[in-house]
Amino acid sequence: MNNSYSETENNSLPLDIKDIPVLRYPDFFDQVTLLLKNPANHCVNYYAAATTGAVKYFCCIADDIDKKIRILAHESDNNEQILMSLTPECPSMHIFEREIFENFGVEFRDHPWLKPVRYPQNRPDRSRVMDNYPFYEIESEELHEVGVGPVHAGVIEPGHFRFICNGEKVLHLEIQLGYQHRGIERLFQDLNSSLQRCILSESIAGDSSVAHGLAHSQLIESLAGPDVGETLQIERCIGLELERIAVHIGDTAALCGDVAYQLGQVTCEALRTVVINTMQFWCGNRFGKGLIRPGGTNYPLNDTIAEEILKNLDNIGRRFDRITSMIYSLPSVLARFEDIGTVTKQQALSTGAVGMTARTCGVLRDIRSTHPFQYYKYYPVSPAILDAGDVLARGKIRSLEVRESIRIVHDLIDQWRRTNREIGKPVYDYNLRPDSYAVSLIEGWRGEICHSAATDASGKIMHYKVKDPSLHNWMALALAVRDQEISDFPVCNKSFNLSYCGNDL
Repeated sequence: MNNSYSETENNSLPLDIKDIPVLRYPDFFDQVTLLLKNPANHCVNYYAAATTGAVKYFCCIADDIDKKIRILAHESDNNEQILMSLTPECPSMHIFEREIFENFGVEFRDHPWLKPVRYPQNRPDRSRVMDNYPFYEIESEELHEVGVGPVHAGVIEPGHFRFICNGEKVLHLEIQLGYQHRGIERLFQDLNSSLQRCILSESIAGDSSVAHGLAHSQLIESLAGPDVGETLQIERCIGLELERIAVHIGDTAALCGDVAYQLGQVTCEALRTVVINTMQFWCGNRFGKGLIRPGGTNYPLNDTIAEEILKNLDNIGRRFDRITSMIYSLPSVLARFEDIGTVTKQQALSTGAVGMTARTCGVLRDIRSTHPFQYYKYYPVSPAILDAGDVLARGKIRSLEVRESIRIVHDLIDQWRRTNREIGKPVYDYNLRPDSYAVSLIEGWRGEICHSAATDASGKIMHYKVKDPSLHNWMALALAVRDQEISDFPVCNKSFNLSYCGNDL
């Protein structure tokens, strides 16, 4: 099977579609299974796209050791509605096959959990609706079910959580999402304005505007041809690290709030405000919207902005170190964090966990390190790795990453000062390379973001696919609360802080 996949040496390197092997499904099945049996590999995306008279399936598998991305495909006519499921052999493929099933009506034989994911408006089976979702059930007079959502008491997005409990102990949690499918991927395909696509990318998940915006711009630049300069790459990485710092500090506040440690909550809330106000000082928007554009920027960094970033980060770093040293040494906090909501390394691998969810289970999943992009190609990142897999680990890794991101921003600004600082304005009239396919991977604060697209013979986008890290990690949350008290769910949920809208594209 030496010619059974195409290979990219670099993240976001485009390919001619004709160079992606289209395999018979049995050969595709064997090759994907063989690749994913290697723990160094994981699937960054597997999805189907409609073509003339057929459905074409693309699978992208990243090798975290040799930094390559392997791409293979299979194709079926519209009458082929049953395929052998990969999930029994490769459990992490469960969510991708469920999405294909929902979007195209393809049955995956022996799939253990073939249920809807998002309820898109154009799904082929309109009888599958939110009200008849097939929740898992256990018949017993000793058990009871608890439903939470989709309308929540706090300011939170819609999602339904169905618990099966024995007294206070959770035996099983099933998470039903899909309440706000917005047709984002179809809009990327249908919009004719490049600027509109940029704005759309920033709206996929509001807490990851910089990351999703960068994934989109990097993809467009890949399909358009020209490389962007060193200065712009550095500035983009600074923006990405500021976003990481802001959300990690905000999440630390939320964790403190859930265990009634008010000093930690209000201190971290104040520090997060300083970070996002610094972003606003740079580009006029606290969440970084407008900062990332293909080919250039409307908000180039200058000495005044750089000094403001460094001054604020130095202050934030000192104060955040001080409060986190208190948070993670306070017995009342540790009692609510330690050994709560544990995810094992094997569970992380089986669910395909990415980002800090994986890194708290001893699994190195960080695109900055394994498949470097932008200036990370020249600036090695050593991600923090923990192995306890509990709420405490998911809290502490945030403090470690904030400290490391502040150091990275200092180094990047030092490097930026050595560049020529020449950056052009954004380019919105690129001619995209025809009959091509590209994958763009970005490490957002939550984990691995993947945007991919294919163009037709005229260079028009014929399909566009988005994967937010939450698509992988929701199952890890469901596993984390097993055998926990139901009262532990809020702090477990906050420790992951997964995205509803990132899942409900």
